[in-house]
Amino acid sequence: MTDTNTIANVKLGTTGPIVGAQGLGAMAMGTGYYGDTDEAESRAALDHALTRGVTLIDTADMYGEGSNETFISPFVRANRARVVLATKFGFVPDGAGGYIIRNDPTYIRDAAEALLRRLGTDVIDVYYLHRRNRDIPLADAIGAMAELVAAGKVRHLGLSEVTAEELREANAIHPIAAVQSEWSLFSRDVEDRVVPAAAELGVALVPYAPLGRGMLTNTVDTGALSKDDVRAYMPRFAGEHVDANTRLVERIAALARVRGATSAQVALAWVHARAAVHGLTVVPIPGTRKRSRLDENLDAIELHLSTEELAMLDILDDAVQGVRLV
Repeated sequence: MTDTNTIANVKLGTTGPIVGAQGLGAMAMGTGYYGDTDEAESRAALDHALTRGVTLIDTADMYGEGSNETFISPFVRANRARVVLATKFGFVPDGAGGYIIRNDPTYIRDAAEALLRRLGTDVIDVYYLHRRNRDIPLADAIGAMAELVAAGKVRHLGLSEVTAEELREANAIHPIAAVQSEWSLFSRDVEDRVVPAAAELGVALVPYAPLGRGMLTNTVDTGALSKDDVRAYMPRFAGEHVDANTRLVERIAALARVRGATSAQVALAWVHARAAVHGLTVVPIPGTRKRSRLDENLDAIELHLSTEELAMLDILDDAVQGVRLV
């Protein structure tokens, strides 16, 4: 594949929109989550993504406390007919450097209005409940989200990091197009119950952090993460955990060298292969702020791993050290 080729389209679950087979996580654009960012290159990456057929653009109101949505707003407005805009609600700053989670109907409606203003649009294509507050009945939250669909402010509903039981309950109230969860070679707990439930219900899986927040690319100097980089505070990037995990990444890199690919491409190819393994639509949303990395990630779609290669990669998760942050 060259950078002039466009990727194939897939349907985001039984009830969702048509999107490119790989999406783009925009979280780090304009927010500084992973250190300093080149805003001009980030904007160029957004434009380039669209030329390659990447239409699912993912953001959230908590990313930079709304600054990420504001950052991508000009791109969204300029390309609204082609962009499938996904955003999320639920995390609210608590004033002490942390967050509370709100799922109450009043907040859901207010959050949607604020999202629409920041993004400069009149409709959200996929509106995700970012995290569950289990003190609020799920029926109340999904009911409020369904009202937004009826009002024409939202087209499709999604959930993030929910249980299989919550997915079933929500889908019985209103069709759920997609579930977003961390899913990678190093994070596979979603396969135990949520993935089978999604496959049964016709719900797509949208893996975030499919490259382990960069660890699986074998390009991150884990010893040189700045204090402004959120990964510096994540268990898998810290202390003795990072040494053990780096040794696992070296095994991915060895396979990549044999295949004439990069570690990132092997890791993403494994995620794409989950669609056939589990019988559902899988649209990963690796994040990047560079056109070159975007092209590298998209080339993974055409990297088809053998049964033996997949089996070798499948065992890595058992040896990963450090909990993932949900």
